[in-house]
Amino acid sequence: MAFDELGRYGVWLPFNAISPEQAREVEELGYGALWLGSSPGEDDLVVAENLLAATENLTVATSIVNIWKSPAAKVAEVFHRIEAAYPGRFLLGIGAGHPEANATYRTPYDALVEYFDELDAAGVPKERRALAALGPRVLKLARDRSLGALPYLVPVEHTASARAILGDGTLLATEHKVVIDDDPVRARTTAEPRTSFYLGLQNYVTNLRRFGLTDEDLAKPGSDRFYDAVVAHGTAEAVAEKLRAHLLAGADHVAIQPLSDDPLPALRTLAPLLK
Repeated sequence: MAFDELGRYGVWLPFNAISPEQAREVEELGYGALWLGSSPGEDDLVVAENLLAATENLTVATSIVNIWKSPAAKVAEVFHRIEAAYPGRFLLGIGAGHPEANATYRTPYDALVEYFDELDAAGVPKERRALAALGPRVLKLARDRSLGALPYLVPVEHTASARAILGDGTLLATEHKVVIDDDPVRARTTAEPRTSFYLGLQNYVTNLRRFGLTDEDLAKPGSDRFYDAVVAHGTAEAVAEKLRAHLLAGADHVAIQPLSDDPLPALRTLAPLLK
């Protein structure tokens, strides 16, 4: 899969909250990829097939399939089924999730290596899979064993750091949350229910500390500085500028996550500003 098939901007939404009609509009608006969030399992990937069937050129990608919940052999079977029906339009994003949410959690790096080994054995090509990655070691694994890295809940500074680790020729597709509202207090209040949860997950907290956020910033529900780092808010023009900052810092693609019950109004507003 070539990077340009994803386009510069895509849309990140929970996999169980996307309709075929929404997918069609996402494509018509010019977004290149639709990222299925909230850990779809192998049985849930019928959602990807339905969205691919409803669109013509849109890439559908997982962000991410959780390696603790979905055996690699079963995921590979689904990958090959989707690939046969929709050649070149599905990207398998995998990740290790969070120790707080997985009772069987063990050393994630070793488990990811084993998972990639199983995907290799099952014939899932390196260039058709990507890895959720935050820290340097897992970013290097994404570079060496997949198309590239899928960072989540990161500031622009992380994008620059990740690009330095990945080097050229490795995909860097960064998720970023958005709230179009020029009242900063109201925007942060809108973001809180969908964002403060992550402050209870150690991998995100540890990563954000690397980029200057303090324990005070990262104490629930999160400081203004935290929200300003991980949520693009303000006027539509200001939001678009923050998203472009990831590209300028080295991202190939930005996956936009509107923090609203209906994502389409924000996506419609942003689309002409992101051309």
